[in-house]
This record gives sequence, structure tokens and C-alpha cells, in this order.
Amino acid sequence: VLKHTAGEVNYGGHVTDNWDRRCLLTLLEDFYCPAVLGADHVYSGVYRQVDSNLDIKGYLAYIRGLPINDTPDIFGLHDNVNIRSAQNETFALLEALVCLQPQASATSAGGKTLDETVEEVVVSIVEKLPQPFFLQEVTEKYPVLYDQSMHAVLIHEVIGYNKLLGVISRSLSDMMKALKDSDVMSSNMELMALSLFNNTVPDMWKSKAYPSMKPLASWVLDLLQRIRFLQGWISKGIPPVFWISGFFFPQSFLTGTLQDYARRFGQAIETVEFDFEVLVKPVSEITEMPTTGCYIYGLFLEGARWNNMAGRLTESKPMELHTEMPVIWLIPKANRKPPTCIVYLCPIYRTLSRAGTLFPTGLSSNYVTALELPTDHCQRHWIKRGVALICALDH
Repeated sequence: VLKHTAGEVNYGGHVTDNWDRRCLLTLLEDFYCPAVLGADHVYSGVYRQVDSNLDIKGYLAYIRGLPINDTPDIFGLHDNVNIRSAQNETFALLEALVCLQPQASATSAGGKTLDETVEEVVVSIVEKLPQPFFLQEVTEKYPVLYDQSMHAVLIHEVIGYNKLLGVISRSLSDMMKALKDSDVMSSNMELMALSLFNNTVPDMWKSKAYPSMKPLASWVLDLLQRIRFLQGWISKGIPPVFWISGFFFPQSFLTGTLQDYARRFGQAIETVEFDFEVLVKPVSEITEMPTTGCYIYGLFLEGARWNNMAGRLTESKPMELHTEMPVIWLIPKANRKPPTCIVYLCPIYRTLSRAGTLFPTGLSSNYVTALELPTDHCQRHWIKRGVALICALDH
């Protein structure tokens, strides 16, 4: 009753994401269980059950003996979260300082004005920005076929990136005109100039772009890498390994893979699910596509690391916040049976924030899918660790 009222009503009533609710209910298991009624029960370290025979002075003495900052293990977290927390506080402070710096005039040390800095940034991006894809050429080379859903996925990707490239190109052109006083600096242009000055992605680009937490300079390099991935696909054919982080719509790619299998073997698509296998072979050595399914790479593990020798999840090393995940083979199977070994159902998110718009299904727009990763620990251990796969980091 206590777990239901707290996890599903009091707290759970405010938790709309299914994965967040899984985490909440797992945490409550540590505090709402018969073991906590024992007089010698210890939650973690110095956190223990207080003797009910103590008077108020005894309770106060125990409280004053607790550490000022809670240790991560009381929540089941790894010690690395202290580093991440400190980083977040530092970045928030630096971001506030950047917003407070002078913008209209040059500094006393002879620094550049906002207009001069913005112009340099605009010129730098324009020099790197590629031309939009020629959609008609792509559709002629990769026509939409019943048994080849990847062609439709490629066309949708090209359309999405063309829209983004168009918005970036037009806004940069308007910005240059405004800086040269040949056009009026609108309120949108002023906000964009401030974003470029502060090395952040302008809102008008974000509205047409994929989710990302990268600063502007890294964001541009990431965009160019995504464009090169698609250009290689268009010129050389379907790649043997897919960079899942480079997709505008990764969910469409996964659905297309399942659809190809269902149509090829005459199966109902609602009965087809992915099986998973983590490969030892690196990306550079994979030259052919698998007979069924697909190979993907480009994911990062947060909260744990992958042990290639043991072929399972293991604890993160100190000071190691994120580790690159090896190539994963997604294997479609009809009427798939659940694995017999111990696995952790690991969600994949597009960014480190894991936050997005909530769909009616109870899933976030930041959520991609979930993989079953072998492990020696029970699921509760990794859920409390907050282990997830991330498509793109914040740097």
C-alpha cells in the first residue's frame, strides 16, 4: 500500500515518463521494505535506523553526525555523479557570466565588439556550410520500393536536413545584411546575434533541428559530420554499419529495419522485435551488411561501461563519465522469446538531458528505444545507477 500510494499516487502522479516511474519505484524499494523495520538496519554507510529508545538529544546527535552532502551510494549512484554535479554547477555559473559580459562596446583590453565577433562567426560557418542535397537526384537513385524501406528513410533524412540547411543559410545571409547596415536588424536577428556571440545554437535553428546540447562550434562540426554520413550513403550505397546518432529521425530507421524484415519473411510487423548482440569487431573492420537486421554504432554509455572481454555491463572507472559503446547488431525476430540470462533493459536517449516532449504513449521525444544488455547484476542495480545509452554528448 505504501509503495503504491507514494510511487503511483503522491509522487507517481507527477511522473509522466514510464522510465522515470521505473526509477522512482526502484528507489522506493530500498526504503519501503520489511528490512527497514529491523533495529540494526543500515541503508548505506552512516545512514542507519535510529534507535527508537533515544530521546531528542540522541536524535539531534545522530542528525548532526550525518555528512553535509549526501553520499551517492545512499541513492545507489556511482561516485562519478559528484563530478557530474560539480560540472553542471560550473557550467551554469560560466553560462551566467557569459550572459553578463559587455556586448555593445569593446573591452578596455581592446577586445572585439559584438558585431565584429558575430561577423567572424557568420563568415566561419558560411565557409563550412555545404549546399543542400539535390532531392530529385536522390529519389531517382533510391526510389521508394516495397521491399526496401531504407530508401524511404534516406529520403526523409535528406528532406529534414535540407530544411535545416535552408534555415541556416537564409538566416546567416540576413545576418550579414543586417551587420552591413543594408537591412534592418529585427528582434529575431538580435536574438540570433546574441546566440552566435555566446557560442550557443540560435533558437530559429533549434526549431528545425534535431535535439542537441552541444555548444555552437561543436554543433556545427556535428552537423557537418551528419551531412558527410548521408553524402557517403548517397554516393556509395547503403553503408554496412549505420551511425545511429547521425539520423534526424532514428526511430524511423529502426521501424524501417523491422518493416524490411517483416515484408521479406511475410511476418506481421507487430510480432517482430529486435534481438541484440554486441560485437567485438570495431567499425573499421566491418565491410559487409548482416544477412538480417543491421549494425549500428555511435552510442555512449552513461553510468556504466561495457566490458568487451566479459561481454557484459560493468562498473564505470573513476573519472570516466561516458564510454563509447561497441558496434551493436540489431536482429529482427518474429515472436521473440525473452532472454534467459540476466539483462538490463537499457533505454537510448538522444541527448544527456533525457528530456523531451511527452507523447500520448507515455514516452519522451528524446527517447529512441531500449536494448537488453547482459549483466551480472540485477536490473535494480543499474536502474539506480541511471545507466542509459546516449546518442550525442554535450561537447
